[in-house]
Amino acid sequence: MSLLLAVDLLGVFCFALSGCLLAASRGFDIVGSFLLGLLTGLGGGIIRDVILDGFVPTAFDRPVYLVAPLIATIVVRLGWITPGRFHRTLLLFDAGGLALFSVSGTLIALRHGLNPVGATLMGVTTVAGGGLLRDVVAREIPQVVRIDGGLYAVPAAIGAALVATSATLGFNPHLRVGLGELVVIALVFGFRGLALRQRWQLPQAGPTTT
Repeated sequence: MSLLLAVDLLGVFCFALSGCLLAASRGFDIVGSFLLGLLTGLGGGIIRDVILDGFVPTAFDRPVYLVAPLIATIVVRLGWITPGRFHRTLLLFDAGGLALFSVSGTLIALRHGLNPVGATLMGVTTVAGGGLLRDVVAREIPQVVRIDGGLYAVPAAIGAALVATSATLGFNPHLRVGLGELVVIALVFGFRGLALRQRWQLPQAGPTTT
């Protein structure tokens, strides 16, 4: 297994776990938990692959991608990770998925020949897609647009841009996950966590009303 595949699968697991935790907090049955975890973990990657290839997404072509949502469902069902401190736990795994997908999504897009700007956008799409689908299905305001949700798209965009820039400058000619990409994952995760802790947020879309 390549390190890029491992990073992508770990990202799927983190996002799937956030979906299963949300399902548990909403009283879903185990099938609903698996489906929400599946949607959350694979949604962004499927959107990315459809845009890049227009054919069968990697998640459908490689059954190993179904293992991560299945494990996440079992972990939540057995109570190994519980929604007791639901919001904090969900955000922790959501931040992990964000950091991992911002790197893997960008590298996959670059491997498909996309230019650095397009690859950066695909990295952000990979991050935002699954969480957006999760929150819409569960009738939550999506994290990516919540004013009180801390910076979300910004850390993902910075991580994706760093990966794309590094490849463009020739620091990662083989488009693999190396030390630099692991550092980016850590930086994005830390940035997202700090944004949540300090409650950093972007300005509202319109003027505030009194």
